[in-house]
Amino acid sequence: MTTAETTRRRAGTAVAFVLMLIGALSMVLPFIWMVSTSLKESKLVFDYPPQWIPDPVDWANYVEVWDIAPLATGLLNSAVVTVSVVVVGTFSSTMAAFAFAKLDFPHKQKLFVGLLATMMVPVVVTIIPQFLVFAEIGWIDTLLPLIVPALLGNITMIFFLRQYMMGLAGELLDAAKIDGAGFFRIYWSIFLPLCKPAIAANVIIVFMATWNDYLGPLIFTNSPENSTVQLVIASLNSYYAEQTDYPIVMAASVIAVLPVVIIFIALQRYFVDSFAFSGIKG
Repeated sequence: MTTAETTRRRAGTAVAFVLMLIGALSMVLPFIWMVSTSLKESKLVFDYPPQWIPDPVDWANYVEVWDIAPLATGLLNSAVVTVSVVVVGTFSSTMAAFAFAKLDFPHKQKLFVGLLATMMVPVVVTIIPQFLVFAEIGWIDTLLPLIVPALLGNITMIFFLRQYMMGLAGELLDAAKIDGAGFFRIYWSIFLPLCKPAIAANVIIVFMATWNDYLGPLIFTNSPENSTVQLVIASLNSYYAEQTDYPIVMAASVIAVLPVVIIFIALQRYFVDSFAFSGIKG
């Protein structure tokens, strides 16, 4: 390699590093500012120059927020919805992905393409029909519209896991069938354990999408006892933002985002492995 080529490669690496650093800071700094604001007194929020490290640190916001808003109820409702969707939805999605990846049945490709086509339909197009159906069966102002449809599977997860399973050796299926194992046994004992990295990566995505969902709870629920944590924060923001008491809103936001951060930190190592391996076969 010539000196000129080495210089160009180093310059390209430096530019890429700077761009990634700017992107990382653009995502991390708002989170840091949120935590910083949640620990301030309200009169210090608009100080200039801004204080990234509060002085003094005010932990009272984290105590007060539990008394002025139904935050505990919102967290519980969000947990019920998210855990149900993640656990049952992941189970149904992995079974569908296994069927599309390793089993042969009539019109398999057509059905799969049909499922993929549903990804092209904007969510807002289906909101009104869904609302009418749920109103007809008496599910409005309950958590059921947020849970039941997602239990049937997630097409994005099905597609991703199907790609991952297609990269696994088909001989595993043949050997298990020769040993007398049924399809569910093969799925549960062989392919499901091998897909743990991909499942973990998708669990993070589904968890974040479900936990942070605002539109669904806003449309299908209307009472405080059925509000999710996102609706509780929105109600806090609508009142306390007008009072310029942003630390209370930020304290609630930090509490709400902690489960997502914990899940991501715990499972982030699976991201690279799963995304890299899913591209082996198309």
